[in-house]
Amino acid sequence: MAETLVERLWAWLHDTFPERQIYIRSDGRVQFFTFGPSLQATLAGMTLIFLGWVAFATVNVIFKDRIIAAKDHRYQQMQSAYENRVADLQLSYDELNGALVSAEDRFKAKADELQTKQNTIVRFLDRKHQVDALFGGLGSNGTNNAAPSGFGTAGQVQAATDGVESVPPPAGASDDDSDAGGGSFLQVMPQPVPAQPRAAKPNKASLLDFGGPLGRLAGALFGKRPSQQQRQAALEADAFARHSGLRVLASQTARVGKIGEDETALMARTEVEVADGIGSLRGLIRGTGIDADQFAQKYEALHGVGGPDIPLETVQIQGISDRGFQDAYLKASAVLNEMDELLGAMRHIPMTIPVNGAKFERTSGFGPRVDPINGRWSFHPGVDFAGPWGSSVQATAPGVVVWAGPKGAYGNLVEIDHGLGIHTRYGHLSSILVHIGARIEKGTPIGRVGSTGHSTGPHVHYEVWYDNVMRNPSKFIEAGHHVL
Repeated sequence: MAETLVERLWAWLHDTFPERQIYIRSDGRVQFFTFGPSLQATLAGMTLIFLGWVAFATVNVIFKDRIIAAKDHRYQQMQSAYENRVADLQLSYDELNGALVSAEDRFKAKADELQTKQNTIVRFLDRKHQVDALFGGLGSNGTNNAAPSGFGTAGQVQAATDGVESVPPPAGASDDDSDAGGGSFLQVMPQPVPAQPRAAKPNKASLLDFGGPLGRLAGALFGKRPSQQQRQAALEADAFARHSGLRVLASQTARVGKIGEDETALMARTEVEVADGIGSLRGLIRGTGIDADQFAQKYEALHGVGGPDIPLETVQIQGISDRGFQDAYLKASAVLNEMDELLGAMRHIPMTIPVNGAKFERTSGFGPRVDPINGRWSFHPGVDFAGPWGSSVQATAPGVVVWAGPKGAYGNLVEIDHGLGIHTRYGHLSSILVHIGARIEKGTPIGRVGSTGHSTGPHVHYEVWYDNVMRNPSKFIEAGHHVL
C-alpha cells in the first residue's frame, strides 16, 4: 500500500511538473537546460517559503505598533488584576487588623477598669479595716478588745480616694482651695468626658463595605449618610461574624464587663454596710444622752471643715468609666468619711470605768439617795466605785487636766477636759499623779483610790459633765459595753 501511495505521489508530481527545457541562443549557438519534476517541485516549494516569509515580515512591519499595543494591553490587564487582588487582600488584612486592634483595646480597657475597680475597693476596705481595728480604742482600758464590724476610731488613715487624679483648679481659684492635708485628689469634670481616640486607625475601605452601589445611591439621595463610627461598627461587626477568634475575644470582654458589674454591686453593698455602721454609732452616742448631730457639728467646728461644694456627678475617677461604680464608691467614701468624723468625735466621749480589777464594785449610782453621813436626802452627781486603798485610777478618755488638788467635799480631785464640752471628775483620791495642764491619754493613771473629803471609805467618785450639765456616767459606761 505504501508503494501505491509513492507511485501516486510520483505520478502526481510528473503530471503537475512535467519535464521542461529552457533554450538559450547566443552567437549562433543554442543551449538548453532541462528541469525535471523533482527540481521543479523543489524550486516551487522554496518559492512558496520565500513568499510566505516576505508576507510575514511585511505584516510585522506594517502592524508592529498594533501588536505591541495589544501585548501591552494584555500585560496591563494582568498587572491590574494582580494589583486588585493584592489590594483586596490588603483591605481584608486592614479590616481584620482594625477589628482585632479595636477588640484588644476594648478588652484591655475593660480589664484595666476592672483592675482599677478592684484596687479602689481594696484601698477602701483597707481604710475600713483600719477604722474597724482602731475602734476598740474608744472603749479599751488597757485590754485588747475586738471591734464589731462597721465600727472604728478616728486616726491618721489614708484617704479613700487615693489614686484618683486631680485636674488643675478652675480659673480664679486660689491654692488655698485645695485640701493640702487630705490626700484625696478627685478629677473634677464640669463638662462631659470627650470621646477618646481609638488605637486602630479608621479603615478607608469601610465605605466599600457599607451596602452595595444601589444602597449607597439610595442613601445619598433619600437618607442620611452613615457616620464614620457607624461604618466602622458595621465593618467590625462583619469581621467579628467571620472570624471565630474575634468572637471569642468579644465574649471574654463581655465576661470581664460582667465581673465589673459585680464589683459595682459589691461597692453598693459596702456603702449600705458603712451607712448601717454610722447608724449604730449615732445610736451609741444617743445612748449616752448626747445629741449625735449636735455633737458631730461641734467636732467639725473644732477641726475646721469646709471648701467648695462640687456635685458628685461632676467627679470622675481616673481609669473608671462605670458611672454606677463611681457613684457607689464616692457615696461610700463620703459615708466612711462621716463615720471617721463620728469616730473622731467619739474619742472625746468617756465610755469606760476609771478603775480595773474584780475587787471593785459599784456602791452608789447617779441620782437621788440618802446621804450615808448625815442621813438626809440628797442628789448624787456621779457613780462610786469602791476598792482597795491605793489602787490606780485611770482617765476614761484623752484630754487636758484642768484641776488637780483638794476641792471641798470631793477631797483630792482631778478634773479632765476632754473637749467638745465633756469633762470628767475623779474624787476622794488618796494621792494625785498628774498636774494642771498635763495632756493625757485614755488609761493614763491620774491618782490613787482614797477616802478624802466627804467619804466613808476608800472609793473613787466618778462624774461626767457635758455642756456644764452633769450627766449619768452609767449611760456612758453602758454605751461602752456595746463597743467592747
